[in-house]
Amino acid sequence: MPVGAFSHGLRGTPHPAVAEEATADQMTTGELALTDLRSPAMNEMTRSIPEPPVRQVEVEGAIKHGSSLNRNFTFKSFVEGKSNQLGLAAAQQISDNPGGAYNPLFIYGGVGLGKTHLMHAVGNALLVRNPNAKVVYLHSERFVADMVKALQLNAISDFKRYYRSVDALLIDDIQFFAGKERSQEEFFHTFNALLEGGQQIILTCDRYPKEIDGLEERLKSRFGWGLTVAVEPPELETRVAILMKKAEQFGVELPHDSAFFIAQRIRSNVRELEGALRRVIANAQFTGRAIDDVLVREALKDLLALQDRLVSVDNIQRVVAEYYKIKVADLLSKRRSRSVARPRQVAMSLAKELTNHSLPEIGDAFGGRDHTTVLHACRKIRELQESDADIREDVKLLTRSLTT
Repeated sequence: MPVGAFSHGLRGTPHPAVAEEATADQMTTGELALTDLRSPAMNEMTRSIPEPPVRQVEVEGAIKHGSSLNRNFTFKSFVEGKSNQLGLAAAQQISDNPGGAYNPLFIYGGVGLGKTHLMHAVGNALLVRNPNAKVVYLHSERFVADMVKALQLNAISDFKRYYRSVDALLIDDIQFFAGKERSQEEFFHTFNALLEGGQQIILTCDRYPKEIDGLEERLKSRFGWGLTVAVEPPELETRVAILMKKAEQFGVELPHDSAFFIAQRIRSNVRELEGALRRVIANAQFTGRAIDDVLVREALKDLLALQDRLVSVDNIQRVVAEYYKIKVADLLSKRRSRSVARPRQVAMSLAKELTNHSLPEIGDAFGGRDHTTVLHACRKIRELQESDADIREDVKLLTRSLTT
């Protein structure tokens, strides 16, 4: 068994589509190291809150550096909700059966929604099963930098051998491969070799793979060979649960009413929720006061002022209805005529772009529609803006009206 391979036959079977394409060069093994990726420094106000520890996975190679997994990013610390339950289920399945049916796993969604947490959780779970497994997590730009350095050192064969010898490759923000033809070429062959060897691949991106401009079609096609899942902004109940879980991790007592207040006002993503909580905790520590609604309002007054200036779904519905000369009630109705359906899709798309509401929340605001309806509307309007000058002009004028 190769060094670092999963014990007890944990590697999956080769992907049938790759088995036909893999070459001898793509199946070489070896080692090259990766750069340590660390979280940004905390804001000055929150230095008293400890940073989570980082697990170092040292590897040998022509270029030496560390690959890190955050030990706090586990399935236990991940808060499940409607917005992320499919991604969580897939990640848990992979941790039990790496290299199986969900290979590759492609997770997409906005910033700060838990994509990276899920990747680390899988990596940590795999290392619990086999501490010697070679589980590599990195940002896509690190892959590019490693390739460039290997070219400079005339060590491209080492680069290929290392990346094709890992047991699990977890790459964040795959959209940064766009426009980098040589990097895409190398990743294409690495991707094929890993799937042929039954090694697990997990990728994240800020958008649906087919929507990544500047990415080769053959890569987009391969990203769809396994499972593609979306992670959406968390709904209210999940936001409250996240705040309570984070407060518990920090060893701080957070009243439920205060958590509910923060969750109502900070809707965009988990990262901003945690940032708001850190500010509240720091304020409480510096002033020696207990956390209550008054302290929360004081600590977050600038954020709350910004939230008050944001566009609302109600305002979007009113402006869109006036623009298309229909009633707001039409947008909320079940009517499917083109004169109503298209404005409704435009309004949903604007709500997704201009507010912090999750897709389920937007769907509720449009007559209790399902979040998949909202997602379809957003994609449809995005496609129409590329081919229909009238829709493109409508969206431009409406956006200007709502934001100025």
